[in-house]
Amino acid sequence: MLQIFNSLTRQKETFQPIEPGKVRMYVCGMTVYDYCHVGHARVMVIFDVVLRWLRASGYDVTYVRNITDIDDKIIRRAQDNGENFQTLTARFIDAMHEDLDLLGILPPTQEPCATAAMADMIAMIETLIGKGYAYVGGSGDVYYDVSRFDRYGRLANKKLEDLRAGARIEVEDAKDDPLDFVLWKPAKPGEPSWPSPWGAGRPGWHIECSAMATRCLGEHFDIHGGGMDLKFPHHENEIAQSEAASGQRCVNFWMHNGFVQVDNEKMSKSLGNFFTVREVLRSYAPEVVRLFILASHYRGPLNYADENLDHARASLTRLYTALRGLPVVAAPVDDAWNKRFAQAMDDDFNTPEALATLFELAREINRLRMTDEPAAATLGASLRYLGGELGLLQTDPETFLQGGESVGTADSAGDSCSATQIETLIAERTAARQAKNWAEADRLRTLLLEAGIVLEDTAKGTIWRRE
Repeated sequence: MLQIFNSLTRQKETFQPIEPGKVRMYVCGMTVYDYCHVGHARVMVIFDVVLRWLRASGYDVTYVRNITDIDDKIIRRAQDNGENFQTLTARFIDAMHEDLDLLGILPPTQEPCATAAMADMIAMIETLIGKGYAYVGGSGDVYYDVSRFDRYGRLANKKLEDLRAGARIEVEDAKDDPLDFVLWKPAKPGEPSWPSPWGAGRPGWHIECSAMATRCLGEHFDIHGGGMDLKFPHHENEIAQSEAASGQRCVNFWMHNGFVQVDNEKMSKSLGNFFTVREVLRSYAPEVVRLFILASHYRGPLNYADENLDHARASLTRLYTALRGLPVVAAPVDDAWNKRFAQAMDDDFNTPEALATLFELAREINRLRMTDEPAAATLGASLRYLGGELGLLQTDPETFLQGGESVGTADSAGDSCSATQIETLIAERTAARQAKNWAEADRLRTLLLEAGIVLEDTAKGTIWRRE
């Protein structure tokens, strides 16, 4: 049985969907004013694997991942660029999809944009006002009254009095309570706005996800995910809004992935220590980035460093090397290996343990391939299938090992040699070996190695790969 760590209860719980055989899942997506960075990639890869495993487990999954296409950062960036905010967001939505496609992220079932859900947000705000959970402040903003929701702070495990101790009221806000948060704000001159019962304005960030999740998945759904940085206040506020409006529990399982760190500091734009997906993919293949992310448990920190990405590349090379030269057979997945893999994934999506199973399977393939190639090929089918559950091993082994992917090899030393040049040098080395000119053969091997090309002499001839 699948066990998921529920951030709300702070313990693992057996997953039971609300509707048998079906799962409804919502994940907070990007605010589209810049390119995706590695922190975004971690969220996307993790919940892509959650989606894949739920489907592999037999569930019909409705996966909703929103796009925030209106907020303060977007407005400021568009003003700085001297362009319409919609032109800005359209450009970065396209860039986001390009990055996610390269990373092998499966598309969500629905991908709603905040600007297309204004009617839903306004309706939810009206409901909250009607039930006494929201009010119009002295500045014309509409605020959520946190004091009216007695479960506020449960997700973050915080008490209202402790939260108030660290908060203060800004003079211009005219809130009743320093913890009250904005649901709707009046438009400032030159800002985009939408008509509402409270005048022209735009929504606060938190109400966007409550409205979009409810519209797409209903008032009560199975899983809500996102990064740890969203746990408070964003997800806390979502709970307060959604449950006050509907009068019922909104989400059964809350999932949060850990931070990406650089030198033990959280990766963030404010610290200037972030790396975009596009920057990383200039040096590393997309599957290497996936393996790097999945090599750490999703709830723990992920330390970004070139050496860790290099280790991921070497690890993925081991898996592809095990598949190299094996005939592709349509064999069923080996029950024993499938069970071990499933046990890892059913334990709160334990991808490090699932990867360990793949590496053990690769070792067994290597042990068998010299004595029992059919058995090795059968296990190879299992390795390909199980790797696919993590979005790995989707490339032809020869293509991956020889650097044939257009992304992730541009900065490697071996790209100074084309495949044709490498094959020519290998042919010259083979001729030198046949002539017993060992010095020349060694010189050519060294020349290739300095260019990042590793040779392996086999019974079927010399094969090569890029380091």
